[in-house]
Amino acid sequence: MPSLAPSTLALSDRAVLTASGPEAESFLQNLITTDLGKLESGEVLPGALLTPQGKILFDFLVSRDGDAGIRLETGVEQADGLLKRLTMYRLRAPVKLALTAPATVTLAFGEADIGAGFRDMRFAKAGETVIRNYEAAADTETGTEDYDKLRIESGIAISGSDYALQDAFPHDLLMDFNGGLSFRKGCYVGQEVVSRMQHRGTARRRVVIVRAETALPETGTPITVNGRPIGALGSVSGKSGLAIVRIDKAGEAMAKGEPILAGDTIVTLTLPAWSGLTFPTISEEASA
Repeated sequence: MPSLAPSTLALSDRAVLTASGPEAESFLQNLITTDLGKLESGEVLPGALLTPQGKILFDFLVSRDGDAGIRLETGVEQADGLLKRLTMYRLRAPVKLALTAPATVTLAFGEADIGAGFRDMRFAKAGETVIRNYEAAADTETGTEDYDKLRIESGIAISGSDYALQDAFPHDLLMDFNGGLSFRKGCYVGQEVVSRMQHRGTARRRVVIVRAETALPETGTPITVNGRPIGALGSVSGKSGLAIVRIDKAGEAMAKGEPILAGDTIVTLTLPAWSGLTFPTISEEASA
């Protein structure tokens, strides 16, 4: 992991949608991937609203806003669509939906202090501390470069930079390991598809950390084996980046000693250690 000085960063591209009222939690529990019963005060968990086919329609970070509210932090470009979709599902339920877009979201990492906030549990999985604060913005001490470096080294993909909405399953983003995807809480939109993927072990596309000896090419560059694409570069920071790739194809190439390329650059791929995943071997694929 990178060694970072204490830093704060004010994000300007975020929105906050709050659901409040006596049935707010049960309303969202029946819609989104996150199990709200496991959401502790002071924590932020990842989550998504899926299509009926199990792909990510909207992604967000979930936290508790006081005693009766659930906060969904999302990208400002998703905010109106998410509000419209939740309003459609709400019908006559006693749930109030309030949107602030753009919203004040301040991050602290590298042991910086911005007062009371919410620990981002995606980074906690990687042994890092990132605190999100939804009150007044602190003085910004850094640009996005250090945060992007930390996010890449932690194996945390985001929509827009690393994948397109409606084009990825939660398993692709390791949400089955980071607390953003429940298989026990009951039905929600797209639950049947992701549960089938889980029980059949058919998830083959996964987030990997990409490294090279020289600077990586730009986001969107295909990652190939023998000229055949197995994924594409997402976020890039110098010699490191993220990608969602076919780990079965990557594992086969590694076993055979075949080079993996991002454009013309030879790269190595690593699965985030916190996932516990390994690249499948040829024998494992043959017996699957």
